[in-house]
Amino acid sequence: MTDAVTESGAVTGSEAEVLFDVSGGVGRITLNRPKAINALNHAMVQQIAPKLDQWATADDVDLVLLVGAGERGLCAGGDIVSIYHDAKDGGSGSKDFWRDEYILNAAIARFPKPYVAIMDGVVMGGGVGLSAHGNVRIVTERSKIAMPEVGIGFIPDVGGTYLLARTPGELGTHLGLTTARMDAGDAIAAGFADHYMPSENLEKFYDALESGELSDALDEFTEEAPASTLDASREWIDRYYAGDSVQAVVDGLRGSGIPDAEKAAGDIESKSPVSLKVTLRSLRHAATASSLEEVLNEEYRVSLASLESHDLVEGIRAQVVEKDRNPKWSPATLADVTDADVDRYFASLGDRELGLEWSLQKRPMGLEKNT
Repeated sequence: MTDAVTESGAVTGSEAEVLFDVSGGVGRITLNRPKAINALNHAMVQQIAPKLDQWATADDVDLVLLVGAGERGLCAGGDIVSIYHDAKDGGSGSKDFWRDEYILNAAIARFPKPYVAIMDGVVMGGGVGLSAHGNVRIVTERSKIAMPEVGIGFIPDVGGTYLLARTPGELGTHLGLTTARMDAGDAIAAGFADHYMPSENLEKFYDALESGELSDALDEFTEEAPASTLDASREWIDRYYAGDSVQAVVDGLRGSGIPDAEKAAGDIESKSPVSLKVTLRSLRHAATASSLEEVLNEEYRVSLASLESHDLVEGIRAQVVEKDRNPKWSPATLADVTDADVDRYFASLGDRELGLEWSLQKRPMGLEKNT
């Protein structure tokens, strides 16, 4: 059976933004905005969350399969044009979106059944939040995975700082500050994915899930992952990205005499200075956090502060709205960003805190908001 449930509960046709199907024990979620590379919006989150909650205990669902419609990618991230207009207008829509999205990210990470995410094509930002917290994550030769937030004056969210902070060595710091894209080999090396599957095997894999065991389907249709160029660069990445100063990172890369490292320095310097400093602090905090929920709580504080910043509006304007690719960051340089500028992003929200908690006895607090 295939349906797509709107916020009002009505079932709509194939143009719906999320499609749900249960067949052969597989509960399939299809992100269905192919023209936008399945960019995620609030309505989609509000549809997915209760369905996932229902399937967690449904007798006819043995596993969940997440896929994206079209050939371009699973999900290009959040609908940042909507965030741009919300930030300009001083609205609250983005705050509500992020609250529900982060609660969903936590639910995916704690889902009690296999959650199989097909990270084919473009998977960025919010798409990473929907997929990389799953327990079975599959990449293909078409995979392009990134956390590109600092390029638009934002900071990695959706539990991205948790994932980045847990990569081998300083790979996550490099990825977070440069917005570098990972291919299949890189994603597996960095811990964002588990299995490599040629895209030509995907449909056969889906069929096998409905007729047999997940482990057997993985054995049959996955292959050895391509070598990771990212992992091959560990020596200089681990050396120059250690520490808590973005400027020291840039200086080390710039003076390394290593072409790839020098390019990385230039990539970093083109990004929002305040976003870079907030991101590095967020990564260091996430590395010592006790749970994903703790990190999501902090990311929510950081995201709400970003919504009131100059750089988020300016970054989206330059990269997506007007596309002049020439953002005017403020503060303009790393040296101009003060500790107080960074501290503002981590200030308590009082009664507006996300408030996710986790124990072995219960799911993350707040899931009832989506049901």
